[in-house]
Amino acid sequence: MPRVPAHLCECALGMLQGGMRTADVARAINCNAHTVRRIRQRYRETGRTAERPRSGRPRVTTPAQDRYIRTSHLRDRYRMATTTARVTPGTHNPSISTQTVRNRLREAGLRACTPVVRQVLTRHHRQQRRLRAQTHHRLNRQDWQKVLFTEESQFCFIRGDGRIRVYRQRNECYTEACTRKRDRFGGGGSVMLWGGVSQHHRTKLFVIAGSLNAVRYRENILLPHVIPFLQAHPDMTLQHDNATSHTARSVRDFLQDRNASVLPWPVKSPDLNPIEHVWDLLDRRVRARAIPPRNVWKLAGALMEEWGNISQQELANLVQSVRRRCTAILNAAGMYFN
Repeated sequence: MPRVPAHLCECALGMLQGGMRTADVARAINCNAHTVRRIRQRYRETGRTAERPRSGRPRVTTPAQDRYIRTSHLRDRYRMATTTARVTPGTHNPSISTQTVRNRLREAGLRACTPVVRQVLTRHHRQQRRLRAQTHHRLNRQDWQKVLFTEESQFCFIRGDGRIRVYRQRNECYTEACTRKRDRFGGGGSVMLWGGVSQHHRTKLFVIAGSLNAVRYRENILLPHVIPFLQAHPDMTLQHDNATSHTARSVRDFLQDRNASVLPWPVKSPDLNPIEHVWDLLDRRVRARAIPPRNVWKLAGALMEEWGNISQQELANLVQSVRRRCTAILNAAGMYFN
């Protein structure tokens, strides 16, 4: 049976000293009558209601082995627990179990997690990120209110992002309730969208058909969506990343001919763009619907609807976080930050 908490032991002792019967005290604290008698006997012998220290199960590893397990996995973060268990002898057995290794790592604050996938940052990339972060860090809150953050994002009808977990019992690995059906060859399709957000505004979502090149970006996005927005808000600055379709000479000349101000952006810096979090928020809202979309067309419609349901305050909070992101990049010497 589980142990009786210390405060209930004190309550039980007080009830006994108050003249209550053992059976009544047991019912009051929801335990066995024999447990109440042991609490009273323990108090008579030791003057305390707390249980005596227990030796517990003996550890199969020594403190030196615990340090070895921790150091091995700190040196090689991808080292498997089975490897460590195979080469670590126990105090009573030829080797310890894999679960013992996991327990020791958990005691040291190390847990097995899915690694975050990030782009490769060369020395040049880090330098450019740091220089741009220094420049952007000088901008104040009012300056960031005048930036239109834009980007494209792809939303898959069937997606496995590593966040989904299943709770199952033994031998339930292949049961219907514990498996997910997925086409190996990418069945289900996807939707490519373009959008832009700022402190006080947002653009309409545009569905991109096929791949996006410089011509389609100029004719289908900049001309009908971005240029009218910038003309209606002449103090706004366009932000887009360094994708090939954005940095092509024809696109740069097109924006220059129309006097569109473009914010210089460091290479490989999606962590600086607040619209990345907007896409994640949009995807979560669609997947949290009571009736999920059944095909690509309904997925596009749901994305359009949820785009309008996101409050402007949420977008404003993300826009105002850019300055903190610049500070984080400077603190990380141009590397990615948490």
